This record gives sequence, C-alpha cells and structure tokens, in this order.
Amino acid sequence: MDLRRILLLAIFSFSLAMLWDAWVNGQRPPVAVASLSQNAVPGGDVPLAPQSGAAQGVPTPSVPAVAASGVPQVADAAVAATGASITVRTDLAVAEVSALGGQIVRLELNKHKAGKGSADGFVLFEHSARHTYAAQTGLIGDGLPNHRTEYRLPDGDLTLADGQDTLTLRLEAPEANGVKVTKVLTFHRDSYIIDVAYEIANGRTEALNTHAYFQFSRDGKAAEGVEAVGVSTFTGPAFYTDAEKYRKIKFEEIDEGKAKVPAAAQDGWVALVQHYFVGAWLPASDAQREFFARKIGPDMYTAGIIMPVVGVAPGQSTTVGSRLFAGPQEQSDLDALAPGFGLVVDYGWLTVIAAPLFWALSKLHLITGNWGWAIILVTIAIKLLFFPLSAASYKSMAKMRVLGPRMQRLKELYGHDKARMQQETMDMYRKEKINPLGGCLPILVQIPVFIALYWVLLGSVEMRHAPWLGWIQDLSAKDPYYILPILMGVSMLVQTKLNPTPPDPIQAKVMMFLPVVFTFMFMWFPSGLVLYWVVNNTLSIAQQWQITRMIEGAKKSGAKAA
Repeated sequence: MDLRRILLLAIFSFSLAMLWDAWVNGQRPPVAVASLSQNAVPGGDVPLAPQSGAAQGVPTPSVPAVAASGVPQVADAAVAATGASITVRTDLAVAEVSALGGQIVRLELNKHKAGKGSADGFVLFEHSARHTYAAQTGLIGDGLPNHRTEYRLPDGDLTLADGQDTLTLRLEAPEANGVKVTKVLTFHRDSYIIDVAYEIANGRTEALNTHAYFQFSRDGKAAEGVEAVGVSTFTGPAFYTDAEKYRKIKFEEIDEGKAKVPAAAQDGWVALVQHYFVGAWLPASDAQREFFARKIGPDMYTAGIIMPVVGVAPGQSTTVGSRLFAGPQEQSDLDALAPGFGLVVDYGWLTVIAAPLFWALSKLHLITGNWGWAIILVTIAIKLLFFPLSAASYKSMAKMRVLGPRMQRLKELYGHDKARMQQETMDMYRKEKINPLGGCLPILVQIPVFIALYWVLLGSVEMRHAPWLGWIQDLSAKDPYYILPILMGVSMLVQTKLNPTPPDPIQAKVMMFLPVVFTFMFMWFPSGLVLYWVVNNTLSIAQQWQITRMIEGAKKSGAKAA
C-alpha cells in the first residue's frame, strides 16, 4: 500500500478515535454541582496576607477558622446572603452586584446569546443551583471588608444613559476601627472592562498595612457544550507573567495539590478560561502581586491575585484596585488589554498555523462581512499558495493512471514474486520519471491546515452562531441537514475515480469505501470545516482533471505519432 493510502487510513483512524472520544464523553454523568438557593452566593476562603519568606510568594492554601483573626469562618462553599443586590445595565452587559462583599454574582452579555435563536444573553457569572461563578474582592485584616462584608447599596438600579461613557457604583462598607472603606466599580461604554477599586481612609492613630485580593470563585463544571467530534475545550484558571509566560491549571491539578502558580511578580494576570469567554483580573503592570489557586469546597475553586497596600499613614487615604475583564474572547481586543492576554484563545499545539489562519479569515471577513465566504476565500488562497506542489503531485498521479495497463501487465507476469514485482515497478517509475510518493503531498499539506482550521472554528467566539447562507446558520456547529457532508463525500468519490486504480483489488475496494466513511464522520464536524473541505476538494478535482486530461492527451498524441 503506498504512502498516500496509508495517510488516508491514518486520517480515518484519527477521526474514528475522535468520534469514539466524543461518544464516551457523552455517556459520562454530569458533574455534580453543589445545590444553592437563589439567594446564595459563592463563598470561599479569604486569602491570608502573604508571609515574609513564603516559598515562591504563594499565599497560604487555607485559612484557620478563628473568629478573632478577623477572617470569616468557612463552613462550606456557599454562604447564605440577605439577597440584597443592585443591577447595573450598560450597552454590553447587565451586572448584578450583591450587597454581600460587593460581589458580581451575575453578568449577562447582551450581544452574545445563550444559544442559537435564544433571546436571552449569555450568562458568564452566575449563582444558581445549576452553576456558581462570581468575581470577588476584599481587604485582608482585622475589621477590614472582604467578600462577605455587608455593604450599603445605593437606592435603585443604575443604567448607563445615552451619551454617558462611564457609570460608577459606590458601595460603602461599615466603618471599623477608624478605617473607612468604599468599594468603587466603574463600568465603561463599549467595553467589557470593569474597574474595581478600594478607597481606604485611615482614621487610626497608627499606619495601616494591609493587602487586597481579587479572585474568582467557580465550580468545576465545564463550559457550554461543543457540538463537534472529539472536542474537549479547556475550562479552568490560567496565569501569565513576563518571566513564566502563559500557564493553564486544570481543576484536577488543584484537587491533587499539583497546581503550580507563578512566583510573585510586578506584572501578570489571572484568568478563568472557558470556551469562548473569559474572566480576568488585569492589575496595573507596575504593581507587586502574588498568585494563588486552590480548592475551597466540594467542586468549588478559587484563583486570584493578592496585592499589598502598604503604609497608609494616620489621617491619610489611598486607593488600590484592578481591572476586571469579563466577556468574550474577541481576538481583536485581547492583546491590547494586557501582554499575553490573547493566549486565552486556545488553538492547541497548532497555534503557529491557527493564529495566522484566523488573522487571514478576519481580514477577509472585513471585506465580505460573512465568515462563510471568508472561509471559501482562504481555501482558494491556500490552494493557490500550494499550487506548484499539488500540480507536481497530480502530474505524478496522472502519469501513474496512464501506466495502469502496464502495471496490470507486470502483475500478470510477476504477481507470484513480490520482490521482482516491486523491482520492475520501481524501474518503470524511474524510466517514466514518476515519483510514487507524489500523490501524498496534497494530503500532507492539508492535515495541519485542516486541524488548525478545526480549532479556529471551535475556539473563536467570532464563529459562534456565525451564519453563512441558507440552511447554514452556525459555522461552528454541524450541518443540520447534512448537505455539506454529502457533497464532501461525492467530491471524495470523484477524486478517487480520477486517481490511478490500485493493482490490489482489496486496496481498490478500501479506497472506494473511504468516501462513505468520511461522509458519515463529517456529519458531526463544524459546517465551516466541511465547507473548507468541499471547496478544497472541488478545486483539487478541477486541477487534477485538467492535468490528467493534458497528460492523457499528450500520451495519445505520442502514440499516434509513433
């Protein structure tokens, strides 16, 4: 069996493995999530202030339940709340801020729908029996407000008015030991950034030294499902520093005590990444910070940053804060927000191909206004880029097709002697200047592009619910009527007919059967990916047919002249 057929069988085996993995994942029971009432909010340990000389500057992983320390006792992962909250509406989101800790316990994104055809926005932060995910902050120290402190809310909900660029929510904490603290949340028009800050006024007779923490509290439940074969997108904490670069941490690693957070630094951020969306704390680049990630209860985790608030003199005030990003992983905006932030869009091990591929798609989308047509144009561009390579391989295949009768004759003469048969075949190829491996080159080129585009379609929120035309209303989901997979199967069958017939009858049957198998598998692939394959196959058929017609015509002309 030649290398080309081996590659096809390898792709077939790889796809079957993906299909099996998807089926197995589909049979697994859902992850149990702690039941919460509608008036419950996430809890979690309040971090201890970093200790001098602590290993790598990592905060203590647990907090003693000692009331005198000023740290709230932790009984479980959910803490009962009064239910008081305020709603803040902007042009992009609707946020619910709890009086308990000033936590953002619910965030609905207006421009990204919960599902195809749904009128409701996608909910990122949530506190319900189904899912727990909140953005929490606080100060560390005796009497200082943390994410369980009851704040005083202003009267009435807030709405970003027309012509208003920012909207500020001020939450007053109970004054304790002469220290007055106000938590300030500033929302911005046309932005998923929320500035979260603490205004601290020290009324004590001694200097105030404390730390502020900014964290996410989330269950380990996976993000929204992906309707594709073999997909397992990452959900969990991610960290970035200039020294240690991008690092993802699985919830399982936290469970097993194997989580390796970055060392303390004066740059970097922490994020909770999920499919298409991300929450991230992005402090100013020159502020000292320490990172942590730990388990705080059954199926409950926290990850965040601790920043020092040092030396607030008596009678003086200071402010400490961080930017909170909570929104879609729109790649045009992420890198501008913080160094390395674009890495939360995870394309896997083929990022080196997927990133420029998405860049090309996005540029063409600006021209066409449609991601489907952008995919078609990128497919044409890739085909043109590799035209010389594919032309050479199609010439080899066309010559092998012309030599079909001679191959049959060699089989009749030397079929009983495999070594002699192989020797005679190679001699014939050498005389006719045919590269028997030439036919595999187009497949070798397509494999990395195919896989990279696969992850671009699944990992880019821009493709989520993106329509093409007619029945294709979501390029990241399967074709609902299986029209594109059938067209892909037909195109594969035509290509098989144009290829030289294998001398082995079993190989010939396998090659004729492969289009049927691939059609079945592609029924569950994203329609945008199948669209790429259909267009690529169509262009390949046209190119291969033209080259084959030219070579067969030249062969007939030569035979007549002789």
